[in-house]
Amino acid sequence: QLAESGGGSVQPGGSLRLSCEGSSDTATISRTCMAWFRQAPGREREGVAMINSEGISLVTDFAKGRFTISRDSAKNTVYLQMNSLKPEDTAVYYCASRARGCNFQTRYFEYWGQGTQVTVSS
Repeated sequence: QLAESGGGSVQPGGSLRLSCEGSSDTATISRTCMAWFRQAPGREREGVAMINSEGISLVTDFAKGRFTISRDSAKNTVYLQMNSLKPEDTAVYYCASRARGCNFQTRYFEYWGQGTQVTVSS
């Protein structure tokens, strides 16, 4: 119901743009809280960025100044623009949606994508 795309392998300092498209039976992205999470091997899933139904966005400290979350309501798609990528950004990136509230508590997110791998290496 949520499908991520755009992952891949890049060198440090490079950029990627991840996309998360909602299917027709997923709550319209413009009316939900959308978030990006990531999970590196051996580590817990952590929040990266979120955008609420009013378009207010938040980016985790480690991503500030480098990552930007945005939404295209007409395409029912949320994006994560990632610049100045570092090796420590290597992880599987997931998008998720929730109908009520907006924070990084994973248990409240109703829909999850399958994840897309991002690898940053020289």
